[in-house]
Amino acid sequence: MVTGHVYALTGAVLAGLGLFAFITLRHPLRQLLAINVVGAGIFLILGGLGRGADATDPFPQALVITGIVVAVALTAFGAAMIVRLAEARVATKAATRPDGGKPGP
Repeated sequence: MVTGHVYALTGAVLAGLGLFAFITLRHPLRQLLAINVVGAGIFLILGGLGRGADATDPFPQALVITGIVVAVALTAFGAAMIVRLAEARVATKAATRPDGGKPGP
């Protein structure tokens, strides 16, 4: 089996596992990690299919490098949104308490 096909098949398995995890897991951080696994699988597929018998095609490699940069930026943004969501949930729970969320004596 050609090395490029191994990368593409591994990428397909990773993308499938990430999609399954995204659908079954409900915690936002786990869903964010599942999306990253899907992205890694897609990068492996692109990298594996960009390898030829004679030479490596630079276009898929450029797409993968650009995709990695975008994935890191969106992961940081998603993590910040998850932190903000958690803070909002804590503030909402504190405001709906009978004592108004004030600290006890």
